[in-house]
Amino acid sequence: MASAVKRIGVLTSGGDAPGMNAAIRAVVRTALSKGIDCVGIRHGYQGLISGEIFPMTYEDVSGLTGRGGTVLYTARSKEFMTEEGQKRAADNLRFLGIDGLVAIGGDGTFRGARDLTKYGVSVACIPGTIDNDIACTEYTIGYDTACNTAIEMVDKLNDTMRSHERCSVVEVMGRHAGHLALQVGIAASATAILVPERELDFERDVIEKIREAKLGGRSHYMIIVAEGAASAAEIGPKIQEATGVDTRVTVLGHVQRGGSPLVRDRVMASQMGYYAVKALMEGRTNRVICYDGRNCIDIDINEGLAMTKDLDAGVYEILHAVQ
Repeated sequence: MASAVKRIGVLTSGGDAPGMNAAIRAVVRTALSKGIDCVGIRHGYQGLISGEIFPMTYEDVSGLTGRGGTVLYTARSKEFMTEEGQKRAADNLRFLGIDGLVAIGGDGTFRGARDLTKYGVSVACIPGTIDNDIACTEYTIGYDTACNTAIEMVDKLNDTMRSHERCSVVEVMGRHAGHLALQVGIAASATAILVPERELDFERDVIEKIREAKLGGRSHYMIIVAEGAASAAEIGPKIQEATGVDTRVTVLGHVQRGGSPLVRDRVMASQMGYYAVKALMEGRTNRVICYDGRNCIDIDINEGLAMTKDLDAGVYEILHAVQ
């Protein structure tokens, strides 16, 4: 069967995530193996507008699977948020004969891709974000690596907090979602985990947890705070004032985005890159490539963006049992 597309473009947008390069590699090599031209677009949607578009070959993506970051760079574009910017981007695609676009990123990236469909552009989106907050997929590229980066840092902090009998308040990323904080907190045997999906009661959720830990014989404490739940810089002094325990604050920040992707992110990125090209080849457009727990599937962007995602209830129940 003849392919529905002859030339595919690929871009990354929003925050970078480990595994994006592996996805880029998979898109390029899958397309070329099917006789489809592939071009890279630098700096996300802004690069579509400014014409930062270049042909990609097998050699261009050689060795990318294990590299962190994104070789196509990423940026947010205010110009693309306007109809004029979107039309200019679509015109550039049309002029260069690019009849399919793979966009790798989070929900903002998906909304940008959806905007391009108004101008007849065929799009397939790949979820790449360390936050794991895309509701239509159980997994997003970069999440596992970010969790492991964070837990490595938290384990090191635990060593020094134990030595000095202190309380450590660690703020992790996740934007408006607590998936990263919850996973890291359970893995670190945290005293308390604060997530935006649950309303914060400082006395109940923090002080009482520290009190229970102290009665249980502990002399050091680890509090994991999702950035969307509270500010670690504010929580830390409140803990010290309420308990008298020497308390230190650490904001892990963008270190969680970097580093070589782990196996799960490399493999998932490769699978999703392949299925994105396959969807475009078969004439399916306005799609998001998702992982349903067993397989990669694709669904309509509008359907995907309309979904909501809460914390895993089973994991949250486990948290309360093992704290």
